[in-house]
Amino acid sequence: MIGPFTPAEIQAILLSLRVAVLAVVIMLPFAIAMAYVLDRYRFWGRGLLDAIIHVPLVLPPVVTGYLLLVLLGRNGIIGRYLEPLGLSVAFTSTGAALAAGVMAFPLMVRAIRLGFEAIDRNSERAASLLGAHPRMVFWRITLPMCLPAILAGVVLGFAKALGEFGATITFVSNIPGQTQTIASAIYAMLQVPGSDAGVFRLICVSFGISLLAIWASEVLARRFRRDQNWDGN
Repeated sequence: MIGPFTPAEIQAILLSLRVAVLAVVIMLPFAIAMAYVLDRYRFWGRGLLDAIIHVPLVLPPVVTGYLLLVLLGRNGIIGRYLEPLGLSVAFTSTGAALAAGVMAFPLMVRAIRLGFEAIDRNSERAASLLGAHPRMVFWRITLPMCLPAILAGVVLGFAKALGEFGATITFVSNIPGQTQTIASAIYAMLQVPGSDAGVFRLICVSFGISLLAIWASEVLARRFRRDQNWDGN
């Protein structure tokens, strides 16, 4: 028998969802801005900036978590100045969202950048010729046309943040009720004999949410391509 969810498991699931949502909310404006800059501007160091953004995808997540700890830990380079202001993020759920967001950021940028690249520039040029300000062109034309790609980036970022483990556990530890997400709860259960049922329950939840997120991302991507093809015709 798998059995019902325990209060600790429910707490880990709810915390994971909250962390994943917060991670996406924090990173989305930066991901849109960075995707737009990388697509529309050519400048010295652009390739280096692109590489730095994607570094979390190839670095071991533990390294990313450690770097966050060095920067934002209570005795970190920046964290030591935040601590007296009551803005400490290490070993908190906010820190967990930040770590998950850093890991999800490259995927969000990549998805949104593909959307900007696929936009037909003729609509933007036509609006500019009619006297529209560049900011109005961005908000009224560019951003709406990129919306399916932005939604796909949000879904991918959410899925990545939901399953993040290495960076999160390094930066915020594994504190039940505060920083223990689904991934870290599974890790803790694996250390305790006889916890197979609980592990299986959390794996099923994690698998179900991730599968739903990936399916939604594919649906949005197909819709985006279909809309672009229709506009092209």
